[in-house]
Amino acid sequence: MSKHKHPTASQLSKSRPSLELKMVAAWQAQAWWLWLLLPVSWLYGAVVLVRRQLYDKGLLSRYKAPIPVLVVGNITLGGSGKTPLIIELVKYLQSQDIRVGVISRGYGGDESVMPKVVTATSRPEQVGDEPCLIFRETQACVAVCPNRQQAIELILKQQPDTQLIIADDGLQHYKLQRDIEWIVVDSGRGFGNKQLLPTGFLREPLSRLKQGTVIFHQKPAPHNSLASSQQPVSDVSDRLTMQLMPNALEPLLANQSAQDKPNPNSANNQVYAMSGIGYPQRFFDTLTSLGYQVIKKPMPDHHQFSEADLLPLSDYPVVVTAKDAVKIAPLVANNPLLKQRSIWVLPVQAQLSDSCYIWLRQQLKALKVLSD
Repeated sequence: MSKHKHPTASQLSKSRPSLELKMVAAWQAQAWWLWLLLPVSWLYGAVVLVRRQLYDKGLLSRYKAPIPVLVVGNITLGGSGKTPLIIELVKYLQSQDIRVGVISRGYGGDESVMPKVVTATSRPEQVGDEPCLIFRETQACVAVCPNRQQAIELILKQQPDTQLIIADDGLQHYKLQRDIEWIVVDSGRGFGNKQLLPTGFLREPLSRLKQGTVIFHQKPAPHNSLASSQQPVSDVSDRLTMQLMPNALEPLLANQSAQDKPNPNSANNQVYAMSGIGYPQRFFDTLTSLGYQVIKKPMPDHHQFSEADLLPLSDYPVVVTAKDAVKIAPLVANNPLLKQRSIWVLPVQAQLSDSCYIWLRQQLKALKVLSD
């Protein structure tokens, strides 16, 4: 096909960055005009503080689950690696014969059908993309609902012997009491200008880090290419650290030919990198580090992909994240033209330092989830 097509008006409209993408770009560049929004950030900070104090003083009611709750979240807007971390935690706990359930808000799903348990036939537009991915990778009992109490009660109904609840991205959901907080900090991205929304991308002030277990998400060294060839992350300090290691590209659909797999060592190593995650630059950087020439196609977080997003990308192979793949695969499977395209998934695996597992076991023993 020709590489010089003229896009239609609808395609041009879709290519224009959304407000979210513009803000992400401004935060990354620490644009000067963000400081004009400082009064809004002060107001936001005051609301956050008052709301937290109302819960702390018991003026707003909280729900205490009958079993321990571990919240995994962050204080920044955008992706920090929470979902791969949760998947790794669930797999580890399952290996220790601990019955674990996962709750999620189900962002992007249909709230009218919630609370809802995620199954193999659940669709992202029903329950959200991240819950679908967590269930697919772990087969754990996953329930979605903006009301976390209802999600927990549904898990306990479906799986009465559950010993621990992991709450996905519920750090700021103070209505839910929690026994453990794991706060993921992206060491590579940092905190920008260290200001609250919208001047910066902090959901809560940096002082919030003192109140939970901080997991530092570190960028893998350049020579650490594929997770399949790596040893577990070595514990070089007393910090709790994690890395996201890429695995080999996988076909989006099983019927794709392996001969179409993009080769980073070939002369034709250009790929479209399409991503609708919270921090797409990390995905682009990973593909670049693997040797690909990346044509960036960022989308807003939790983007609802359509065939129109993919149809113009016909000149080179397309690579997507595992989170986006759960939404893109049905689109491709139902479109004869897209089924002929070369579309691949880059899975990533969270590798934790030994200190993370040691600390987790200590926390679970204190809660009597694990025995001595």
